[in-house]
Amino acid sequence: MLRNSRIRFLTTNINKKGGCISVRKPRVVVLGGGYGGLITVSRLQKLVGVNEADITLVNKNDYHYETTWLHEASAGTLHHDKARYQIKDVIDNSRVNFVKNTVVAINKDEKKIVLENSELHYDYLVVALGSQPETFGIKGLKEYAFGITNINSSRQLREHIEYQFATYNTEEVKRDERLTIVVGGAGFTGIEFLGELANRVPQLCKEYDIDNKKVRIVCVEAAPTALPGFDPELVDYAVNHLQRKGVDFMIGTAIKECTEKGIIVAKDDQMEEIKADTVVWAAGVRGNNVVEEAGFENMRGRVKVDEFLRAPGHDDVYIIGDCSLVINEEINRPYPPTAQIAMQQGETCAKNLSVSIREQGEMSGFKPEIKGAVASLGEHDAVGVVFGKKLVGSKASFMKKMIDNRALYMVGGAPLVIKKGKFNIL
Repeated sequence: MLRNSRIRFLTTNINKKGGCISVRKPRVVVLGGGYGGLITVSRLQKLVGVNEADITLVNKNDYHYETTWLHEASAGTLHHDKARYQIKDVIDNSRVNFVKNTVVAINKDEKKIVLENSELHYDYLVVALGSQPETFGIKGLKEYAFGITNINSSRQLREHIEYQFATYNTEEVKRDERLTIVVGGAGFTGIEFLGELANRVPQLCKEYDIDNKKVRIVCVEAAPTALPGFDPELVDYAVNHLQRKGVDFMIGTAIKECTEKGIIVAKDDQMEEIKADTVVWAAGVRGNNVVEEAGFENMRGRVKVDEFLRAPGHDDVYIIGDCSLVINEEINRPYPPTAQIAMQQGETCAKNLSVSIREQGEMSGFKPEIKGAVASLGEHDAVGVVFGKKLVGSKASFMKKMIDNRALYMVGGAPLVIKKGKFNIL
């Protein structure tokens, strides 16, 4: 006799000849093919049998891109194709139905997903839609600043920067604003982009016959330090390293407005305009607005999930990655939305889904295991803490590449590492 909680999957389709009763398999829909979504699918397809569940993965692109590599693609030190791979190459296509489409809305009452040109129904839902830029209401950022948010935005930024260098010597009246690049934000993304940019600029200057001294790179950070929350000794190393390569830091300075001609900043009630043809915003992200519009209780698009990664009041909805909010009880603050945590959430989410589908076993509570964090400062330099040990320079850079390769291995195994891995260790 079927258990009560399984009755919803029972369809009374009586075959006229055989009189058979069929049981519909639970439908698992995973929204988003980022770090969390891919790990969830890759693990779930191994944990449940083909007759136990129908698994569908929805992503707006047919590829996954390494978000933590976009700073390289944006600066032009890594080709954008190196930072992405086809989703169908890393999932079991006989077990997982991949749908290339854009999620428009989640109707949690009807258990329905509205896509751009179709609909899906679910019994279990995993929301792993990733993040969106957070502009904090700063005027002009959406209109005039570049972002480091996906493959296409990275390509656009790289091509824009190269165009400025290529055009500089072709004009009768040379404008130094063409060679002025402002980066808003000195967090991980901002610092890593600055590291790549500082390496790329000398190459561009040589290629387009430009004096390096004509180029100005400015980093504006509203917080009282770069890399907020990072070890002060490592912050000093990073800032000094980038300053030696020509980066000017404006710490404790807020961007008040972005215009077609540059930015307006303020510090100690003093306003200043910095003219620049390139402004890059790398100072904040928020959860996906689909989560907000679905009616889940949230903070800037992030849902405070329960210990099993479920949305409060919705045992059939799991939320992971940038759309989830997990509190670090030691400091009573949310964990930062990192790839490391998203992938760990994917592991736990897949286990808990298999328990729910089979209705046996115990759910696993989620607690991040922070193995460390490394910020790249260019191809052969970095700063970080790994297993409690502080690292700088080439040793930190080596660990950064190993972390990147490990992420590839977790999704696609050795073949993906061989195809996309970073082996320029020295």
